[in-house]
Amino acid sequence: MTYENTLQYAQTQDQQDPLRQYREQFYFPQVNGRDAIYFTGNSLGLQPKAAKAAIELELEDWANLGVEGHFEGRNPWMHYHEFLTEKAARVVGANPLEVVIMNTLTVNLHLMMVSFYCPTKERFKIITEAGAFPSDQYALETQVKFHGFNPDEAIIEIAPREGEHTLRTADIIDVINANAGSVALIMMGGVNYYTGQAFDMETITKAGHVIGATVGFDLAHAAGNLELHLHDWNVDFAVWCTYKYLNSGPGGTSGVFVHERHANNPDLPRFAGWWGHDKEVRFKMQKGFKPMQGAAGWQISNAQILPMAVHNASLKIFDEVGMKTLREKSEKLTGYLEFLINGINSEAKTPDFEMITPASPKDRGAQISLLAHKNGRELFKKLSEAGVIADWREPNVIRVAPVPLYNSFEDVFRFAEILRANV
Repeated sequence: MTYENTLQYAQTQDQQDPLRQYREQFYFPQVNGRDAIYFTGNSLGLQPKAAKAAIELELEDWANLGVEGHFEGRNPWMHYHEFLTEKAARVVGANPLEVVIMNTLTVNLHLMMVSFYCPTKERFKIITEAGAFPSDQYALETQVKFHGFNPDEAIIEIAPREGEHTLRTADIIDVINANAGSVALIMMGGVNYYTGQAFDMETITKAGHVIGATVGFDLAHAAGNLELHLHDWNVDFAVWCTYKYLNSGPGGTSGVFVHERHANNPDLPRFAGWWGHDKEVRFKMQKGFKPMQGAAGWQISNAQILPMAVHNASLKIFDEVGMKTLREKSEKLTGYLEFLINGINSEAKTPDFEMITPASPKDRGAQISLLAHKNGRELFKKLSEAGVIADWREPNVIRVAPVPLYNSFEDVFRFAEILRANV
């Protein structure tokens, strides 16, 4: 695609954008009397305007019906999580049987590891990427300790080659093969939160299964961002949050994927709760856990109605648009951002920053990470004062994420002009 560094070009692209009307369905923070250039949907997505009405509907039913809202509400709470299943499954490329919305992200990661990290004396290691989000690191560390192993021995972290910022798929596969007899689990992010690198989940999953390991992914930065095909890729399990690209509010609910081949495996250990019990006999209140089929059988507690109401409002938008269309626009937006950033760097004798996110669209999502070589904090402050809401990550990275659902080409152009003026 041929890009141009002009406001007219950006505005023309916006006029031709089939998703342009969706911008009006979100609230933008105001900075300096105008819409902020909101490039941090990879941390917290904007609020859908439909969210308030969705919550108020459930509050009204609670006020008017009390406990009877579980059965008599306009969206009966007894079945509320089921209203989300099919839409969520389409977002991650799964069958409805394989998906459930429940709990929060790291809670779900722990629940999945109860079932899918079953170490033995010979096969006890976990492979992950170096620099994974700390919550994942802590989950892996404590699960390993819980099973009586030393994290320094059990967790293999794959780091980029010297002088590089991202991982090569070939290096990941080499590490998997080199530890073929001792790896129990491969657990990585779908997209690395720091660099924005999107991993080749299909290839990693195949390699893991060849050596007899289980393979799972944290899709916090991938769900609602990448076009996923979890079922076809044969992934064993995945978890994701809904407050980033899925725009479902701070502390929002979480999603779980369990491949259908595990749907009715009685040998898998799990931590059970009432809501995961066979719903046909749940209210008989009897001993003896009988899980529901599929991912729903991993539920523990009843649905979080208010967070799920926001998520339902957001998923309706994703269902209208479709991940394929979102992904097509995302690649154009990040491509335009990369073009403008390269232009700024080409003007400088010594660039103040470099892009550490992969240049290939297939290896990244909506995020571009800029590594500041000097005065990074000062640059970030100047961007913020000029109306850019981006994200600072220690020690020296500015993450910018033009989200295709509500960001525009003009946003990207304005950001680049502000960046140029402050480096």
